[in-house]
Amino acid sequence: MVRNRETKIELTAYDDLFQTDESREEAKLSKIRDIPISEIDEFPDHPFKVLMDGDMEQLVESIKRNGVMTPATVRLKEDGRYELISGHRRKKACELAGLETLKCEVKDLTRDEAIIVMVESNLQRSVILPSEKAFAYKMRLEAMNRQGQRLDLTSTPMVSKSRSNEALADKVGESREQIRRFIRLTELVPEILQMVDERQIAFRPAVEISYLAEEQQYTLLEAMGYNDATPSLAQAIKMKKFSQDGKLTDEVIQSIMEEEKPNQKEKPAFRDERITKLIPKSVPRGQETDFVVKALEFYNRHLQRNKAHER
Repeated sequence: MVRNRETKIELTAYDDLFQTDESREEAKLSKIRDIPISEIDEFPDHPFKVLMDGDMEQLVESIKRNGVMTPATVRLKEDGRYELISGHRRKKACELAGLETLKCEVKDLTRDEAIIVMVESNLQRSVILPSEKAFAYKMRLEAMNRQGQRLDLTSTPMVSKSRSNEALADKVGESREQIRRFIRLTELVPEILQMVDERQIAFRPAVEISYLAEEQQYTLLEAMGYNDATPSLAQAIKMKKFSQDGKLTDEVIQSIMEEEKPNQKEKPAFRDERITKLIPKSVPRGQETDFVVKALEFYNRHLQRNKAHER
C-alpha cells in the first residue's frame, strides 16, 4: 500500500516575496515619526537622572538650530499612549526649546525587553552616578529573571554564579562581584545614597553600610553630621558585624564614629588663632576646651574680686 504523505510547505507571503531592499528600508523608516510630547509617558522608575547643566543648555541650543538628530526610542502601550525608552534628555531639551513633538522610533517591545534596551542605551553615557548604575543593574537583572533566568540580586559571592550576573558582567565590563556591590547600594536610605553620588562617602564603605537597618542608617547619618566625618571601610565593616549580631545600638554607632582614623587629622578645638596661640602645648590633645573654660572661670573670679575691692 502506498501511503499519501502530506508535505508541509511554508509559502512566503506575497508582499514579502516581491519586497526589495529599498522597500524594506522604507518600512523601517516608517516607524520613525514625530510624536506629540504630550502623548509620551516617562519610563516607570527610570534610574537615570536628567540634569539641568551646561550639557543640557548646549543640547537645547543644538535642537533649536538643527532639530533632533538621533530619534528617541518609544514603545506603544496598551492604552494607546507611548512609553519613552531612551531619549529622556532629548525629550526634556525639546520641551525647553518649546517644541511640541519629538522624533521617535517606535519599537514593538515587551515590558522586560524595554527595560533591557533602556538600561543598555543609558549605560553608554560618559558619566554615570553610582546610584544610577545601582538601580539600572537591579532593573536589568530583574527583567532577565522574569524571562526565565535564575537570579539572586543581593547574593553573596558564593551564590553569584547566576547566568544573569555573568551575562550582565560580560555586557558592561564589570565583575559579577562589582555588580553585586552596586546593587547593594539600592538598600541605602536616600540621604546616604546621595552622599555616595556626591563622593562624600567612598563606595566600599557604602556597600557595608547598606547592610544596616534603615533606622540604624539614619542614626549613622546623625552621627556623621555630629562628628563631621564619614566611616572608613574598617568602621563600616565593624558596624555591619555589630548589626548582624544584634548589638548595634545608637551608642555603639556614636562610639565607632568618634574613633580617630589613622589618616584623619585632628581637628582643632578652636579655629581662632587668638585663642589657639594662648593654649600651652603641654595641654593634652582633646582637652583644649576644658583648659579654656577653666581659664575663663579663673578670670571671671578675678573680675569679681576686683569689683568687691572697689566697693
